[in-house]
Amino acid sequence: MRHAFAELLDLHVEHQARGASTLALSVAPKHMNPHDVVHGAVLYAMADTGMGVALYPTLSAGEICATIEIKINYFKPVSSGRLVCKTELLNRGKSVANLESRIYQGEILVAQANGNYAIIRPSRTEA
Repeated sequence: MRHAFAELLDLHVEHQARGASTLALSVAPKHMNPHDVVHGAVLYAMADTGMGVALYPTLSAGEICATIEIKINYFKPVSSGRLVCKTELLNRGKSVANLESRIYQGEILVAQANGNYAIIRPSRTEA
């Protein structure tokens, strides 16, 4: 599946499975904030995208998912290198799923996020 926003960030899906994903990004000047560290929104986008990629294979035909909320903690600033986001599904109910993403630079944990996603079956409207 094409993901235009991930392409904009040069975010690559390295692994996708039912309830798990691994995404990677090579830090570039376009990812930086005015203080020459990776903007927090880039790390947030990695976590949000990683969660969606992990959840998508669990959806039944006709279902979609949408972010309800994500809480993220930033632990270390990043100014260069390669970032890897590893996500796992913690719980999936009929209408809400909970996932966790951890973002690493090498072996160093730089951010961690927990998110809840709505699982939606769009209703069909008669024309």
